[in-house]
Amino acid sequence: MRKSWRVRLFVLAGLAIVVYLGASVYLTERDAPQPPSNQQQIIIKGGVVTGNRISSKSWTFTFDRATTTPDGSIATVYGVRDGVLYRAGKPYLKIDAKEVNINTTSFDFTALGAVHLESLSKKQQRSFDTDLVSWSNATKILRLDHPSYIHTGKATLQVRSLLVDFNKGELHLGELSGNVDIKP
Repeated sequence: MRKSWRVRLFVLAGLAIVVYLGASVYLTERDAPQPPSNQQQIIIKGGVVTGNRISSKSWTFTFDRATTTPDGSIATVYGVRDGVLYRAGKPYLKIDAKEVNINTTSFDFTALGAVHLESLSKKQQRSFDTDLVSWSNATKILRLDHPSYIHTGKATLQVRSLLVDFNKGELHLGELSGNVDIKP
């Protein structure tokens, strides 16, 4: 009889330990902080973002703030300054913009708000002001599909649209209004 009493005591003690450990694990997991949702945006304060071609840089932006989708495929950067668009691996245009939306897979982007572009060529100093610019990284074409202002020296020319082909080094102008000084 004494033996069965001892066995029952050990079995009850074992069950009590199992219940205690199970309750401890359950209560510990219940109070643990949850991992962040994969649906939250990622916010970055200040930095530089670069888009590359296979063999050279395509563009680079210095920004004040950025947000990305949870998977990082789309980024919106705010307060872009000292951005550079490259042609044949060399700086070609400087860009400042209020907001730039970037597809981080294709390296295409759209600049919105007040957008200012400046030629970095020493030979032909030009600047462009508009409110919408789009870049196709695959074709290396920059489009200004909204009315834009081209500044050369003291002359200003308004164009309905503008296309810059980085492969060919060509500038295609839409409907024009304004004045331009051309020197031979």
